[in-house]
Amino acid sequence: MPTVGVQRDLLFKLLGKHYTDDEFGELCFDFGLELDEVTSEKLMISREQGDEKAKEASEAVIYKIDVPANRYDLLCLEGLVRGLLIFLDKMKAPHYKAISPSPGTRQRLVIKPETAQVRPHAVAAVLRNITFTEMSYASFIDLQEKLHHNLCRKRTLVSVGTHDLDTIEGPFSYEALSPDAIRFRPLSQAKEYTAVELMELYKTDSHLRHYLPIIRDKPVYPVMYDKNRVVLSMPPIINGEHSKITLATRNVFIECTATDLTKAKIVLDTIVTMFSEYCDEPFVVESAEVVLPDGSSVVYPELQYRFETVSSAEIANKIGIQASADDLARLLTRMCLPAEVTDEGCSVRVEVPPSRSDIIHPCDIIEDAAIAYGYNNVKKTIPKTLTIGEQFPLNKLTDLVRGGIAQAGFTEVLTFALCSRDEVATFLNRSIDQVPAVHIENPKTLEFQVARTTLLPGVLKTISCNRKMPLPLKVFEISDVVLKDNSRDVGARNERRFCAVHYNKTPGFEIIHGLLDRTMQLLEVVPSKDDTGYHLEAKDDPAFFPGRCAEVVVRGQGIGVMGVIHPTVLQHFDLPMPCAALEINLEAFL
Repeated sequence: MPTVGVQRDLLFKLLGKHYTDDEFGELCFDFGLELDEVTSEKLMISREQGDEKAKEASEAVIYKIDVPANRYDLLCLEGLVRGLLIFLDKMKAPHYKAISPSPGTRQRLVIKPETAQVRPHAVAAVLRNITFTEMSYASFIDLQEKLHHNLCRKRTLVSVGTHDLDTIEGPFSYEALSPDAIRFRPLSQAKEYTAVELMELYKTDSHLRHYLPIIRDKPVYPVMYDKNRVVLSMPPIINGEHSKITLATRNVFIECTATDLTKAKIVLDTIVTMFSEYCDEPFVVESAEVVLPDGSSVVYPELQYRFETVSSAEIANKIGIQASADDLARLLTRMCLPAEVTDEGCSVRVEVPPSRSDIIHPCDIIEDAAIAYGYNNVKKTIPKTLTIGEQFPLNKLTDLVRGGIAQAGFTEVLTFALCSRDEVATFLNRSIDQVPAVHIENPKTLEFQVARTTLLPGVLKTISCNRKMPLPLKVFEISDVVLKDNSRDVGARNERRFCAVHYNKTPGFEIIHGLLDRTMQLLEVVPSKDDTGYHLEAKDDPAFFPGRCAEVVVRGQGIGVMGVIHPTVLQHFDLPMPCAALEINLEAFL
């Protein structure tokens, strides 16, 4: 959940009432939020950097409030205060409106066809005659950052640029050019740089370096120009110094470039609905025209209102309360969803404002009604249905086997479900193309690149980290692996495996073989070459020593492998002594 930090005294001033910490915590809970922490700038710096660095910091109390991930309208002080005031019946939900300026003065943004190679979409709007204070200016910048991290997925889907309209001149042009052809003075810099130089400049920047890979390898970079070829921004990296907004800015041009048009519209609507309250005409936004590559044009922001009709009986039944349609309409109105009773009291008609992009289904409306009613006010009742729970068969089997293996003298380990590509392929003498692994699209570290397809690497890594312990080391793990499976709706499936390794001066193949026999005894599977029991068959596996590997066959089906680990594999895991291993699929015994 995103966390919003607000100054307590300023928040109480805007709410028109002072609360104790406990009282405000209860208010947050009633509104579907959570007061996570009561702190101050001084306390935060002291905790992170030490008391010496915190001497000059402010001691003003800051509330850290956890906000639901889909409530983008609550990610800033303005939206938070507005929502709470409406919830407390201290104000009515505002009506947001996009207006057209006088003929010939509407701002135009022209999208060039080349942008399709990198970020094809753009939307725009104007906040006219806005008045910033230090507080609202900081909140304006902070909301953009929170949207970038949350809805915009760290600028990969959408990036926002805000500009002082009085320093630039339309129409504006959204283009995609060769990196060498883009040259401008970026925000907070003293000289001009080409796009190539900027990539080099920001690769060590703690904030901007995370966004460079979004466009670094593209043949062209996106850039926003005004009529006079002044660069407004190079999305999604940095804005230009020329058009930066300040406290004195009166007219703000907002542009959002994106790979996802729907999210770009949501971001634009969220920003203008939150900060249009500071315009001379509150909650009124000036529209802008966006000309698409095919010559057609669209006017933004849309600020669309829509209506949803939900059965009042359905709302009450799903929450588990007795409430009239009038009561439900009042509850929803308190949640920034103006509602009225229709169909002679049988239904509630809800107006969904453009600031509530999280409302996509009647269930979302029912959830808001439940929040406004108060979860603590819902009476506890005994369910009308009777069910008897039982242990999941696979988990029951796993627990029984786990106990038996531990009694045989093996120690259980628990390893990570994610590992590197090398650990499931190269380290086991295999090619990654032959491994049915599920890959992480953007792994944070080299250690967690794929979901494991075998338990063996994790167990061998555990032994490697404990190889100085007294010998022999006998360890096992029973857990899931993840395998690609195109027949499943998610393209992959879990498989419960049992893996055991014996590590000593000699491999101990006979010990692992004995453990397999004991496991089969626990599972009541007899040694037999027919379809009623289990047996071993010779097998070639690159992870095992040639001629010292066997496939475990149960009831005519191969369920695993056992043998002496190949010396190359031991070398990859930094193990100086030999070992024998067993890995089988437990789901075959259900």
